[in-house]
Amino acid sequence: MQSVINHTMKLIKATNYSIIFDQEDYSLLAILLQEGDYSSFFVLVDEHTKEFCLPIFNTKIDLPYELITIPSGESHKNLETCTNVWNKLAALGANRKSVLINIGGGMLTDIGGFIASTFKRGMPFINIPTSLLGMVDASVGGKTGIDFNGLKNQIGLFANPEMVVIDTEYLNSLPLRERISGMAEIIKYALTYDANLWENIKLNFTTRKTRISEFVHRSIEIKNEIVLKDPKEQNLRKILNYGHTIGHAVETFFLQSKNKQTLTHGEAVAIGLVCETYISNKLYNFPKRELTLLKKHIHKLFGKIHLDKTDYKAILDLMKHDKKNIQGEVRFVLLEDLAKTKIDCVVETTLIVEALDYYNLQFF
Repeated sequence: MQSVINHTMKLIKATNYSIIFDQEDYSLLAILLQEGDYSSFFVLVDEHTKEFCLPIFNTKIDLPYELITIPSGESHKNLETCTNVWNKLAALGANRKSVLINIGGGMLTDIGGFIASTFKRGMPFINIPTSLLGMVDASVGGKTGIDFNGLKNQIGLFANPEMVVIDTEYLNSLPLRERISGMAEIIKYALTYDANLWENIKLNFTTRKTRISEFVHRSIEIKNEIVLKDPKEQNLRKILNYGHTIGHAVETFFLQSKNKQTLTHGEAVAIGLVCETYISNKLYNFPKRELTLLKKHIHKLFGKIHLDKTDYKAILDLMKHDKKNIQGEVRFVLLEDLAKTKIDCVVETTLIVEALDYYNLQFF
């Protein structure tokens, strides 16, 4: 995988925009901003990226901009936050030829893209993801959105940024828990699309070598390949939801529960990956050895998050609101083997409960 980083242009062409993988300079971004005929510039951050990431951005590019700060965290990914930003944009004279630069993790690029795409029927935006999750998933692929009525990503639209800049230097500003969170999405790409990537991830667990830049680059390549083939998630792109049917329900449940510590997106998806791989083993004979290794590595990486049996009903109820459902029936992406997926799978409730029990079982 090292040759991918050293011997290719650090530019990936996506649908009508470019993904720049380069932490040495921001020359292509500077050219875009200079030649894009923009009337004004706005930068959107949260309180954490304002403190730790904005100073890095300011050293990379010379740009006059208005700064807008929003609260961090999934609980603020809502219409109230959007309204506050829309009001600020209007008060500061933003128009359809302005550009919004989103500097932050997946929550911020999701909501920032939505805010820009709906303000005055659409102003351009640029994503500069600062978390591992944002780099490998949220900022790439043209999805924007916010949560509604406590449910994840219920309102949104497909809208492409002008550019995405991937700069792994921002990862140094993150606490360990946030750096780890994005590994769940990288593991998802490996299981569903690239068996060689899964072998490299397992090797990384064994040798403890840091190969994060390689993993980020390959993950972006994979997501971009899938999105180019299926931009509106009619078929192939559905495989990117692997682990998320259960994962999103668990994430929402912990977010809404007063007596639970909020999970990161990656922690919740990690639970979903183990559960949905267990279901894959039971329904489609996915290799038991790979399932066992996955659970071992997930517990090692994220720790074991306890799910009470009394939590199951609420989690199952939340799954009924999943966007992939068809005619009220919960649909899963499952695996027959590494990189061999089946979409729109129906799973009995008893097997979902069995999968949650399997995640909870401590056997090593």
